[in-house]
Amino acid sequence: MQNRTLIWLQWLAIALTVTFGMVAGEYFKPFNVSYDHRALIIDGQRRMLISAGIHYPRATPEMWPDLIAKSKEGGADVVQTYVFWSGHEPVRGQYNFEGRYDLVKFVKLVGSSGLYLHLRIGPYVCAEWNFGGFPVWLRDIPGIVFRTDNAPFKEEMQRFVKKIVDVMREESLFSWQGGPIIMLQIENEYGNIEGSFGQKGKDYVKWAAEMAVGLEAGVPWVMCKQTDAPEYIIDACNGYYCDGFKPNSNKKPIFWTENWDGWYTNWGGRLPHRPVEDLAFAVARFYQRGGSFQNYYMFFGGTNFGRTSGGPNLITSYDYDAPIDEYGLLSQPKWGHLKDLHAAIKLCEPALIAAESAQYIKLGSMQEAHVYRGNKSICSAFLANIDEHKTISVQFLGQYYTLPPWSVSILPDCKNVAFNTAKIGAQTSIKVVDFDLEPTLSAKNSALMIQKEVPLVSDSWMTFKEPIGVWGDGNFTLKGILEHLNVTKDRSDYLWYITRIYVSDEDVLHWEDNEINPSLIIDSMRDLVRIFINGELIGSARGDWVKVVQKVQFKQGYNDVMLLSETVGLQNYGAFLEKDGAGFKGQITLTGFKNGDVNITHSPWTYQVGLKGEFLKLYATKDNESSSWINLTDDEVPSTLTWYKTYFDSPGGKDPVVLDFSSMGKGQAWVNGHHIGRYWTLVAPKDGCQETCDYRGAYDSDKCNTNCGKPTQIWYHVPRSWLKPSDNLLVMFEETGGNPFEISVKTVSVKTVCGQMSEDYYPPLEMWAHPNYNKMTPVVHLQCEDGYEIGSIEFASYGTPQGSCQGFSIGNCHATNSSDILSNVCEGRKSCEIEVSNSVFGDPCPRTVKTLAVKATCKPSSSSSSSTQRYAGVSDI
Repeated sequence: MQNRTLIWLQWLAIALTVTFGMVAGEYFKPFNVSYDHRALIIDGQRRMLISAGIHYPRATPEMWPDLIAKSKEGGADVVQTYVFWSGHEPVRGQYNFEGRYDLVKFVKLVGSSGLYLHLRIGPYVCAEWNFGGFPVWLRDIPGIVFRTDNAPFKEEMQRFVKKIVDVMREESLFSWQGGPIIMLQIENEYGNIEGSFGQKGKDYVKWAAEMAVGLEAGVPWVMCKQTDAPEYIIDACNGYYCDGFKPNSNKKPIFWTENWDGWYTNWGGRLPHRPVEDLAFAVARFYQRGGSFQNYYMFFGGTNFGRTSGGPNLITSYDYDAPIDEYGLLSQPKWGHLKDLHAAIKLCEPALIAAESAQYIKLGSMQEAHVYRGNKSICSAFLANIDEHKTISVQFLGQYYTLPPWSVSILPDCKNVAFNTAKIGAQTSIKVVDFDLEPTLSAKNSALMIQKEVPLVSDSWMTFKEPIGVWGDGNFTLKGILEHLNVTKDRSDYLWYITRIYVSDEDVLHWEDNEINPSLIIDSMRDLVRIFINGELIGSARGDWVKVVQKVQFKQGYNDVMLLSETVGLQNYGAFLEKDGAGFKGQITLTGFKNGDVNITHSPWTYQVGLKGEFLKLYATKDNESSSWINLTDDEVPSTLTWYKTYFDSPGGKDPVVLDFSSMGKGQAWVNGHHIGRYWTLVAPKDGCQETCDYRGAYDSDKCNTNCGKPTQIWYHVPRSWLKPSDNLLVMFEETGGNPFEISVKTVSVKTVCGQMSEDYYPPLEMWAHPNYNKMTPVVHLQCEDGYEIGSIEFASYGTPQGSCQGFSIGNCHATNSSDILSNVCEGRKSCEIEVSNSVFGDPCPRTVKTLAVKATCKPSSSSSSSTQRYAGVSDI
């Protein structure tokens, strides 16, 4: 007991050093940051740090405070973010630090919450972001070669990195100035491509490190996946597992800059999920084996608004199966289980920072312990079972412990288990996407309460037909095929290639006599092409530098060949990105003519960048009525290359809002002038998904997929701050012919919460210092999201219940008072707690380990409801 209390008091002292070190006008009392072989040293003290990855442009500034607060509540000490060059310098020399790119505001919010910040300047970020975060104008600088010992690139890179460091310094945001920034990053996963550049790659690494340190930011710099990082740069690990990682010097600590807690998704792909038991196992193993800084990539993923998604062909959602979902709601049990894990690790921090290294004890063929000892009998231990199949009982320091497969038990006092990675105590939350059933006030008549009967956005739409081919004065004609990005400069996804051919009578007779059709062949194409002949769409193709063969029909005389080339996010990964273009490569040929193939590659081609609707800014709220919109009727859909617009009212309440585009094809959408992203209803393969997901064993992005046979994404986030109560302008450009009349507006909410816990689970970690902790009982905690309360208990059973949150059932043993007790404790409150013990429910089956399972519904809070939680249990033991 004395040892456990001492551990808790030492951890509390570490936490209070941060909390009460703040002074007026500063986020923290100014402090220095350094490191040794064991950990980052903050204000003279080693720290075990847990970091939450949040990319500020993937949310709105209005969302930032809540995301930061939920990260802190989940146990994070640090927030980590990239810096997005393309957003901050869209035009060379013209900087943008406003709106979603208000980096200074974001950093200050992190600091004001009491969290530290890890700023990854890069400036290459990858991040599934368009062009890896590089501004597209960078590729047009003469003689430039990205990310190597190349003078033009180094000049531009240094200028931007210096700009960011200078801005942070001017705003007093570094730790030694009382700010939250404790660490910076230069470059990003360069080791993956360094070999492509030979000696110049090695020279570039040294230059980048020297340049970064020479900016005198006053905090440590890291490089991730960089085994040849110089002595004065910390090299770090990225991956699903980093417990075996060792830096390239025994003077450096073990850092994990990207713990991939999910994965990204392509259009037409399945949705990946990483089980939280495996994620917790990876984190616990990392700290068990000497790690000291770990960042979740991502803790909040967010949304690729506008045309920021990279790839190519990455979807607009960047949810990443993160602990906080795309909309800012908690993903449970992932968030809650990790919160418990972090609390257990923090209880071990006094021992972890005191010990120079761990004592290793082999407990079995695939079981091991790592013991950390400090002064005053401080001792913490991690017991691991890396067997993927068997539960094993091991003996450790004279006691026996049961270890589930593929799990780690954490013993903050080397005696009592506070947490096991495979045993989830956190609640499960089930989210629903549905239309608003709550009455909302009409902005036009504040006294009128209207009830939405259907979720459709509108039954009144207007349309504007996009011209096919040349539409404006900006077109030009040249002989030969130009590379897509060299023409568009990424100002638009779209580029028209137009040429004219002559078809003779003999060619037509040749096709008729032989019953054949000519074909258009493109040697290599990326990302998507739509083929028009004489203004008619005859086919499309998509892929990553794929050959295109399309049968065509020509009339006698002159025929227009019109190719609409499209990008769907620029390449964000790999060497020589400046050479990685889009559009067409090789030859474009017409086959099947009487006198042989016709090569039209070097014919005169007319180029038209973008769409007329983009040029007219049909999506803008200002002067929108002045454009040539006409009313849309049912018989005019579906229609290709068409603009649509309507107005809609916002759903009531504060739940996140989404638009359901399942009735549409492919295109882009804007709400009140804000570009909410690309949409595409490509369907995932029917196979490759698992009915059940086994957490045991090494994870990869194909292991636990869902959504097979369904469109990859149909819901598109519209942040509340972009909406008005009514008359919200929705503008869409549709390429393939969807039906806008069936678009619906919905909200995302948690309507069901469940808890399931056995009486042999661990007592709450916040009670660790209690003198009778070992005799305390486990507690089920249920909580609805803000603005909701527990409406009813749908299921409750103390005994031997079966099933899971999706379908509980009563087992052979059941306490008949279960539902009444839960209803009395929980209904009408935002949250409640109840002990899992016979003292609360009685003993329905002696000599049997009992479990409490409960399923509750969440409903909008009433004005008379209590926001405080209620507790049921024995108050003293």
